[in-house]
Amino acid sequence: MKEKPDIFHQTLDQHIACFEALKNLKGPITEAGSLITRALMAGKKILVCGNGGSASDAQHFAAEIVGRFTRERQAWPALALTTDTSIITAVANDYGYAHVFARQVEGLGRPGDVLIGISTSGNSENIIRAMNQAITNGLKTIALTGNQGGALAGKADAAITIPSKVTARIQEAHIFILHLWADATEAALLAGEASP
Repeated sequence: MKEKPDIFHQTLDQHIACFEALKNLKGPITEAGSLITRALMAGKKILVCGNGGSASDAQHFAAEIVGRFTRERQAWPALALTTDTSIITAVANDYGYAHVFARQVEGLGRPGDVLIGISTSGNSENIIRAMNQAITNGLKTIALTGNQGGALAGKADAAITIPSKVTARIQEAHIFILHLWADATEAALLAGEASP
């Protein structure tokens, strides 16, 4: 009788391999974190968007910035573009779902702000449109992607592409990076430094 695959160990091994690969991405991860820190230090805001699990990650990160991560401090401005159902449904109804984030970036994004676009494939049309609008508005841009990075990676000032084709592993790495940025940003801003 053939032994069933051990899902636990297969998943854990994939996760560990994915996180080992992050060591090669220290440069882009640190560079993107510095964009966030410098923007907040300059009184600018962070906008974040994604679909599905990436929408949850966008909300999670905004909560860490506005609330706190591990240190007591003042609130800093961050907004997940995934949370206002009236805006999302109105824009989707009037313009199409591809515009739900770009329209918000057009209205809310100002030069010097930062847009973080999260897409495991790097090819989500609504995230790419948001990135294009951010560039038009003069925002700094960060892409969190997976696989080969898709069209999104080439548009960002800083792009982090997780070298995996498995959506769950990519998302696990994304939340690690978002937590790292929250931690490094708190440490840097509370110390009065310009970068994490």
